[in-house]
Amino acid sequence: MLKTIPPILPPDLLWVLAAMGHGDRLAVVNANYPAYSWHDRVIALPGVTLVDAITAILRLMPLDDITGGPVLRMVPDGDPGHMAEVHQDVQEVANAAEARPVGSQPVARAAFFDLAKSSFAAVATTDNRPFGCFMLTKGVIRAT
Repeated sequence: MLKTIPPILPPDLLWVLAAMGHGDRLAVVNANYPAYSWHDRVIALPGVTLVDAITAILRLMPLDDITGGPVLRMVPDGDPGHMAEVHQDVQEVANAAEARPVGSQPVARAAFFDLAKSSFAAVATTDNRPFGCFMLTKGVIRAT
């Protein structure tokens, strides 16, 4: 155990977060997403919800502040305005973690699948809420 590190983050995920560079994406996905079929790096978080996983991840990883939408959320094909409860929950977590309004962008299901394959890694939760799949774009820590 380490001080101040959320205990739900396993060592492999800590390595992923540290190894990612600015602009790399991390897919954080629900139980229905085919993580092991499409990703070489999969970190399983059994029994962990999307909100808890993203809350813990964003305690350590800065979100990009250059692009307009560092959070990409899966939406049904043909329904870009879809905003599920899980999307709202993650938006609140991202805003709180960054202490600023964080832009998020809807990505249609089919396009999300294609784009997510290029993510640095996938974090597979056991959350089963529909369209509970996200990609987080890593930012930088600025000198003070």
